[in-house]
Amino acid sequence: MEKFKTILIDDEPLAISRLRRLLGEYEVIQVIDEAVNGREGLEKIEELRPDLIFLDIEMPLMSGFEMLSKLSYMPVVVFATAFDQYAIKAFEENSIDYLLKPVEKDRLKKTIEKLQQLKLKDESKFSQTNLLELLGQLNPKKELHTITVKSGDKILFIPISDISYFQAEDKYVFLNTVDNKQYLSNYTLSNLEEKLPESFVRISRSNIVNSLKIKELERYFNGKFLVVLNDLKGTKLETGTSFHDNLKRLLEL
Repeated sequence: MEKFKTILIDDEPLAISRLRRLLGEYEVIQVIDEAVNGREGLEKIEELRPDLIFLDIEMPLMSGFEMLSKLSYMPVVVFATAFDQYAIKAFEENSIDYLLKPVEKDRLKKTIEKLQQLKLKDESKFSQTNLLELLGQLNPKKELHTITVKSGDKILFIPISDISYFQAEDKYVFLNTVDNKQYLSNYTLSNLEEKLPESFVRISRSNIVNSLKIKELERYFNGKFLVVLNDLKGTKLETGTSFHDNLKRLLEL
């Protein structure tokens, strides 16, 4: 029996553990590896060339959508996520399946039956171009109004109006509030650019600021600015040369 070489990509260990256990009942599925974020998933897909991936969408470092857009090789994709009825219909019509988390045993059985009927080399259904076009239809811009963050054993809901800026450091993105609190965010700056209200503007590779929290601008070296925020510590952030137009357009400079 020809098996689907499969990679599981999800930032929730319990979700991967449950899915691996449920898939273990099917001889047609051979789980060859796991990844805990989109960046790691990208590397493993390019290296191992799986037939199939089970993919979460909202993940730190790189979302599932971002990961798919960077692949040079496109396996069959089953999303472990939740969409509205319109999106579900689009998945079904394009022979791309979805699983609502937490994955149910009976629903997974239908997915496996569907996969067994597929022709893996049917490029008309599984080409990168077609998949990305579909994702574009299913992923309209939805503005964030709160950001969820973990704080110990709690999940906090931070209102957008309380956020002064986001800052990327190494592989992490931190949310900073006007009252000088900092939290680790699961979003990348690219994710945030797509989802945040228009009052948020990217001023450099490392920073997105809430323009409603800008106190003043100071001219800096080489035509750059220092953006001074009206948070408790009076944060000053340097603009990046390639992001000047963002700031000028927003502030009508």
